[in-house]
Amino acid sequence: VCSSDLSIVFFRRSDVISTGNIFTPNRYPVIDTERGGTVKGLVGALNKVLELAVPEAFSEGGTKIVPARGRISEETDVAEFRDMVAIIRDRVQDGINKKQTLDQIKASRPTRDYDPEYGSQAEGERLVEAMYKTLVPPPAPAPARRGGR
Repeated sequence: VCSSDLSIVFFRRSDVISTGNIFTPNRYPVIDTERGGTVKGLVGALNKVLELAVPEAFSEGGTKIVPARGRISEETDVAEFRDMVAIIRDRVQDGINKKQTLDQIKASRPTRDYDPEYGSQAEGERLVEAMYKTLVPPPAPAPARRGGR
């Protein structure tokens, strides 16, 4: 669950990073918007993991990435996952920029090419909905009314 209270644990001597639910190989991420989670925060956390990780080509075995659920992974797996999140985010943002509603954006299926690897269309739609919530600017406050005649 990507929220405002996420943790990344780096075991430096072992060259292992525990990502919790930030990185979920073979599953779409969950952005917990109720607890302050945002797509920007998720991408930032994934970038932090990539900043800490050493690719296998530069070290004996490279950094091992351990998610809360799923297989032990490598830096390249996290990079692919981050790219998937960023591409879907950009597609949702493009729809928002075109003044599309959430239903119109969902109908365009921004997760279509990732559904076979990361989950069902319904799970993809949940991700799109969470991204939409965090990307749509909040409505401007109404101007204060002044008293008098």
